[in-house]
Amino acid sequence: MSRLFPIAHAPRLVPVTASKVPEVTFLFWVVKVLTTGMGETTSDFLVRSIEPAVAVGIGAILFAAALVLQLAAARYLPWVYWLAVAMVSVFGTMAADVTHIVLGVPYLVSTIAFAVLLAVVFLVWHRGEGTLSIHSITSRRRESYYWATILVTFALGTAAGDMTARTLHLGYFVSGVVFAVVIAIPAVAFRLGAFNAVFAFWFAYVATRPLGASFADWMGVSHARGGLQWGTGPVSVALAILIVAGVAILAVTERRRSRILANS
Repeated sequence: MSRLFPIAHAPRLVPVTASKVPEVTFLFWVVKVLTTGMGETTSDFLVRSIEPAVAVGIGAILFAAALVLQLAAARYLPWVYWLAVAMVSVFGTMAADVTHIVLGVPYLVSTIAFAVLLAVVFLVWHRGEGTLSIHSITSRRRESYYWATILVTFALGTAAGDMTARTLHLGYFVSGVVFAVVIAIPAVAFRLGAFNAVFAFWFAYVATRPLGASFADWMGVSHARGGLQWGTGPVSVALAILIVAGVAILAVTERRRSRILANS
């Protein structure tokens, strides 16, 4: 799967001339899981610290700003890309939580609904471009499909994680263990030839969301809810620090790779 898978004015969208997504390595998956956990606890912290509607508004603005920066780049830039992923994580969590808390939709129903929506996005993407491979993200339209997919996977993963932890009463830690097993399925199936690279990547990508969120919730929530009671704020800060460290390593690796390609 390692082969797959001060500003005076607003940035101008430029043509995409190179791949806008990173190489899928072990560190890619580590940082991805960290962003899912950070998005979960940050969303919970904001919603409980300020007016929920204001929190959602802040999340939407940060998500939109990060996505504009990503779309404005002509190539993959680690800091910009992972900022967008982190903001998608926060806003995607809020979208799933609003569906349950505000609209009263059960987690099982929202999980199924987001799964169907993801299937529709995949269908439209494939019919329009003929591929779902992340190696093909070299045009504005394909990048739009890509980020729409990312947003839905985060909402789906959030709903699925809450469903197992709360509706099925497994608790956050056990849910995390369950999804740790689930995420191993595409890796094993790919090695055995049962899954192709594209299906294995997206299977694993969806599973990272409830995996990271379940363990982050377990660390942040109270003892009464089966957690370690470290607090959502401190957990968010700790995960953010780890994400920054991981992205710094990815940025150094990307610069080295670019130099090698330029000299070859």
